[in-house]
Amino acid sequence: MMTATPEDSRSSGPSQQSVQFTVAKLDAGMVILLTEDHHLIEFPSLLLPKGVTAGSVVNISVNRNLEEEQHRRDEFWALQDEILDQFGKNPPRTPTLRVKSLTQSTCTLEWDPLVLNQASLRSLDVYKNGVKQGHPISSPYHTTQYKLSGLEIDHEFGFHIEIKTSAGTLRSNEVRARTHTLENLTGMNICFGVFESETALEECKKLVVEIGGQWTEEVGIETTHLLCHVQGGYNYEAALQQSIPIVKPEWLKACVEHKKLQAALPYYLVQPSNSGISSNPDTPGHD
Repeated sequence: MMTATPEDSRSSGPSQQSVQFTVAKLDAGMVILLTEDHHLIEFPSLLLPKGVTAGSVVNISVNRNLEEEQHRRDEFWALQDEILDQFGKNPPRTPTLRVKSLTQSTCTLEWDPLVLNQASLRSLDVYKNGVKQGHPISSPYHTTQYKLSGLEIDHEFGFHIEIKTSAGTLRSNEVRARTHTLENLTGMNICFGVFESETALEECKKLVVEIGGQWTEEVGIETTHLLCHVQGGYNYEAALQQSIPIVKPEWLKACVEHKKLQAALPYYLVQPSNSGISSNPDTPGHD
């Protein structure tokens, strides 16, 4: 008779129980053991004493190591506490959305830089009246503005943004905004290209202020029109790239004279060859 026992280990609990088995078969690192009441079990042959063959009788005792169980349980909960401290106590912040500017057919939204803490950003989407707009924003972590175009004149819309992170999905507040009427010129954001004279340029700047609009030195996301006499220059090229209407100063004078936004197409510095281009008063920019 041979006794198979595991290596010495610290254990606690009731005294060990020993069960007697007859070796029925050894095969590929496993052994088939037969109990006295004719039950079969598989057992790793590596744990049996040397010299065991078919027909050998072995006693196997198994003990529960409560001390090791407690040690592993303590390690597990220590890891959970570490994960909670690192990732659970500082979740990402919900973004706050606001309207930066409005025109007759565009709305520029703005939000503060995202605060994600330990979470990672997966996507950022803009919604208009509950409908997602286009594809997720590229480079969303570095984006804080979004321009929607092609909106209906004098119409109210609801907007919100949604960010998906490794810590869950967060939805911003909803902002509501109404696009301007044709008579409301305060949404104009004019940039200037090359003028024939400084006097003409200054005159246009005064007219923009007179109608309640704004002008900027460089083309940006809020630019609605570029005014110039001559092609060329940094602002001209930027306006071309962003599909911003490039018009003659006479367009601005017509808006002031009629106290109403005028169609840009008749005043284009260079008339487009594509006859399908719209002549809506406020040509949309890129989303």
